[in-house]
Amino acid sequence: MADPRFFDSKGPFDLHKVIALTEASLAPGQSASQDDLYQKIYDLEALSQAGNGHLTFFENPKYLDEFKSCRATACFVHPNVLEKIEDFQGLPLLLVHKKPRRAYAVVANAFYPDKEIEAGVSDRAMIDHSAKIGKGVSIASGAVIEENVEIGDHTAIDANAVIKQGVKIGARCRIGAGCVISHALIGDDVSMLRNVSVGQRGFGFDPSPEGHLNVPQLGRVLIGNDVEIGAGTTIDRGAGPDTIIGDGCRIDNLVQVGHNAQLDKGCVLVSQVGISGSTKVGKFVTFAGQSGSAGHLTVGDGVTVAAKSGVTNDVSAGQTVAGFPAVPVNIWRKQVVALKRLVKKS
Repeated sequence: MADPRFFDSKGPFDLHKVIALTEASLAPGQSASQDDLYQKIYDLEALSQAGNGHLTFFENPKYLDEFKSCRATACFVHPNVLEKIEDFQGLPLLLVHKKPRRAYAVVANAFYPDKEIEAGVSDRAMIDHSAKIGKGVSIASGAVIEENVEIGDHTAIDANAVIKQGVKIGARCRIGAGCVISHALIGDDVSMLRNVSVGQRGFGFDPSPEGHLNVPQLGRVLIGNDVEIGAGTTIDRGAGPDTIIGDGCRIDNLVQVGHNAQLDKGCVLVSQVGISGSTKVGKFVTFAGQSGSAGHLTVGDGVTVAAKSGVTNDVSAGQTVAGFPAVPVNIWRKQVVALKRLVKKS
């Protein structure tokens, strides 16, 4: 169960409400009475720990044994799971959904919604008189809001965040403690966790034995709507063209996005990814953990880059690539097998 010291539950919910929220259906192989539909779901729990009164989900076949021994009150499952079940006795009530994890997430958000922003400005915040602050904004102790900043309605600026001059932040955004934002125009419903840096000078200089001469970075960072940026991530401003983060992107902790990089909508960058400068990334591209790209490349729509892979050439739309240098995943698998054979022979 979630620790009540940190998480405020809005439950319990009747099972029939859970079904209505997710549009799931009861497994046809199980019988459920009207009383079953009105029993309480008190909390959410992991598959291996769930018991009476808990809701969980089963999606990854790796955890089949845990599913078979699960004693939760109810469990979201994919329709394919039903084909593998011969006896429903002893199992939780199965709530069938094509996306069990997503259904679970819907209910989890109902149990534990984001805390509503409590409007108010701390007397320990430093706000320039020229800043435009919207309605219902929360600004915490130690925050610094410089000249000509604009902050939209119902946005929260957490402790010790620094919003540099001219920055514009949209409505319903959440800017975490210690974030520093400059040279940026930010859309609505953007969330930044702690210690994100946006808009710092990009890594641009003219190298020479006489000394490296910095090239002024004169662009901005443009962040769309419904973007999440994880703790410790840095996004450099453009050198002339802007750095762009499209609508709906999800960026994990400790990610680096270089100057002039452009992410189209719905991209996912997992922890420790590095996107080099001037790389153009298409729609709904995923870079898995510790992967990255060289600069001045184009990565097409729907590409997946496997963990620890390095993209050194353009990647056409729809491919899954792996390895270093990254190649189509079927070729990479053959390379791995061939290398193992060579090692055995030596």
